Amino acid sequence: MGKNDLTIVENDMTVIEYENIVIECPKCGKKKKLKIPVKIIDQSKQLTTVSIPGNLVCEHSFQAYVDKNYMIRGYHNVDFDFSHLEFYEGGRSTNESDQEAVPDFTSKPLFQKIIALLRESVDEKEILGSGVFTIEGHVLYSSLPHGALSNTMREFEVRSEKKLVNLKKMFLELENNQKIFSNYMEIEGTEFVLVLFFSKKVKLGMGNLILRELVKKINGIN
Repeated sequence: MGKNDLTIVENDMTVIEYENIVIECPKCGKKKKLKIPVKIIDQSKQLTTVSIPGNLVCEHSFQAYVDKNYMIRGYHNVDFDFSHLEFYEGGRSTNESDQEAVPDFTSKPLFQKIIALLRESVDEKEILGSGVFTIEGHVLYSSLPHGALSNTMREFEVRSEKKLVNLKKMFLELENNQKIFSNYMEIEGTEFVLVLFFSKKVKLGMGNLILRELVKKINGIN
């Protein structure tokens, strides 16, 4: 590993605060309370898009737009399925006065292409989730399971506290042998951190190889 890489082994008991929000399917009207990480909502400038996979609330996949007061500002039907619960900064409201100025990066076609590539990479066997964060640790996109998300956000806090925000890579191994890898990237003048969450069967070397290959694909996006 290079001098700017960091490997950490820690327990997976990091606690994250959640808000229970009632989500209603815009197609069938079925409702369910979902746990939404408070920190993601707090970090967002105004709206957070929550992508709901089929069979979580009902059989439909759809998106909900949540404001900073944890209120639903609108829904959007999609014509494809999500495999995981997703969060990303930005969204649209049914009320035009609520429209937010989405951060430049998340409004670019490039960002949507990166998300599409990450969705394709999650396979339930090796890569269990993925994310895109600012270098300060704000969530721009995440399909990470709650536990991995909380550990990742905590590690960004540790980086900030220890002034390690310039780390190029980080390899975090949990007590259950699952692993969280992150890689600093810069594309079109935008800095961000790519995060992958691996199953326990993936060794550090293989995880690093998969991460490098994905970074190459992202750098090759036109």
